[in-house]
Amino acid sequence: MNTTETLQQLRHLKLQGMASAYQSQLELPVNQQLDAPELIAELTQSEILSRTNERTTYYLKLAKLRLPVHPESMECSAARNLSKQQLSTLLQGTYIQHGEPVLITGPTGCGKSHLACALAHQACVLGYRTLYFNMNRFIEKVTLSKLDGSFLKQLNHWERTPLIILDDFGLQPLDQQMKIALLQLMEDRYAKKSIIITSQLPVSKWHEFINEPTLADAILDRLTAKAHRIELKGESMRKKK
Repeated sequence: MNTTETLQQLRHLKLQGMASAYQSQLELPVNQQLDAPELIAELTQSEILSRTNERTTYYLKLAKLRLPVHPESMECSAARNLSKQQLSTLLQGTYIQHGEPVLITGPTGCGKSHLACALAHQACVLGYRTLYFNMNRFIEKVTLSKLDGSFLKQLNHWERTPLIILDDFGLQPLDQQMKIALLQLMEDRYAKKSIIITSQLPVSKWHEFINEPTLADAILDRLTAKAHRIELKGESMRKKK
């Protein structure tokens, strides 16, 4: 079998990473090409990297993040009340493995959505399916699924998703239907799957915002247990830009 046939078979088997690395090797002078054991290792690593990149691209597409933010762009400082150690710990993704919530609060424009999207991007890189919702869109999604009878199916889909982001929690009142839906979401995810919530309201005000003691107790009990809390500070990043 000649090299052309080998390349064709690699592509036919959808081993694009291997095919690309093998093509690169063939373009080198013979004395610079790797020997068999090194070549196999190189082709294997190239295929793993290719598949990882494809998976990340696919997960990012599914996530529909509001902002295309990379973790490297995050600004950590005492003025923002965000340390490099905090960010580094979250970027490792252990909170997703343990099903722990991340609660990000702070004034408007301080970078809450920016941080949430950076964490979501890293989650996709680590191989975790992620879904992003602005609260307005989440409310629309729940309302429509209730109307067409697909809410249970939607809940099951969310339950299988390792990370969900609810952005801008607390900007508009929740009706009874939404409070119960929120409780169902928290119940399904408690200690199993992670959720990131951003809000201008401090966590201490969320009980008052939900405005129904029994449901508020149930929701917050599941949400705040073992939660990572980040209270961002500083001037609006939009004003700076």
